[in-house]
Amino acid sequence: MAKRDYYEVLGVNKSASADQIKSAYRKLAVKYHPDKNKGDKGAEEKFKEASEAYHVLSNSERKQNYDNFGHAAFENGGGGRGGFGNFDFSNHFSDIFEDFFGEGFGGGRRSRRSNNRGSDLRYDLSISLEEAFSGKKQDIKFTTSDKCDTCSGSGSKPGHQAGACSMCGGHGQVRSSQGFFTVQQTCPQCAGAGEEITHPCSSCNGQGKKQASKRLSVTIPKGVDDGTRIRLAGKGEAGSKGGSSGDLYLFINVHSHELFKRSDENLFFLSALFLLQMPLLVLQ
Repeated sequence: MAKRDYYEVLGVNKSASADQIKSAYRKLAVKYHPDKNKGDKGAEEKFKEASEAYHVLSNSERKQNYDNFGHAAFENGGGGRGGFGNFDFSNHFSDIFEDFFGEGFGGGRRSRRSNNRGSDLRYDLSISLEEAFSGKKQDIKFTTSDKCDTCSGSGSKPGHQAGACSMCGGHGQVRSSQGFFTVQQTCPQCAGAGEEITHPCSSCNGQGKKQASKRLSVTIPKGVDDGTRIRLAGKGEAGSKGGSSGDLYLFINVHSHELFKRSDENLFFLSALFLLQMPLLVLQ
C-alpha cells in the first residue's frame, strides 16, 4: 500500500509553519495515542503514520528533502540523515510528548517518588454562626498514617538504603515490543519508584509510615460560610518509602441559628421577619 502524503496525513499544506505542523501533530497524537485506544490497530497505525510524518516535516533538512523527492528521499536509508533505518520511534514519541506536556508524560524523567505520595484526608468541622463571624482556633484529633520515627520515612532499616529495582534497573519503566511498536509502562515490581527496599525497617515493615493518632491546632478565619473548604498542605496521610505527605481538607459546617440566618454576605433577623408576618397570619 502506497504511503500517504505527509502533509495530507497531518492535514496541513506545504506553506505551514513549524508551529502549525507541531500543533497538527499534537492533535492527532492525542487522538490516536495507544493508551487511549487500547487494542485498536487502526488507531495504532494512524498514530505511527502521524509520528513518521511529523519526524520528517518538523526538521528543516528532512522537510526540504521530502519536498524535493517525496518518499523516495528516505527509501533504503536514502536522504542521508533523513533515513529511518536506525530511527527509534519509541524514544521519539517520548521526547515529543515531554515537549508538549512537560516532563513526566512519557514517564522516563518523572519524579520516582510521585507514586508514593500519601492520600489526602477530609475532616468535617462544625461551628456556630457566632464562631463563623469572629473566627476561632480549635484543636482537632484524628487517626492517620504518620512518618515512621525509626527509619524517618525511608522504609529502610537504619544504616541501609534502598537499591535499584531488579526488574527495571532503577528507571521505573519497562518496555515491551509488539512487532514494530514498543510500549513503555510503569514497572509492576517497584510501581515506578525505581527502587527496592532490600533491608526493610522492622517498625513499619518497609512502608515508611505507620498508624498514629494526630492532633493539630487549626485556625478558622473570620467570615467562613457553610460548606467552606480549607486546605492544610502536607497535613494528610504520610507518604510511603520517602514519598511526600498528602493534604488535609477541613470542610466547615455552620450550625443553623435560632434568631439569625445568613445568606451570602447578608444576615437576616428571623424574629423580626416572624413579627412582620403575624398580621397576615391573623387575617387568615
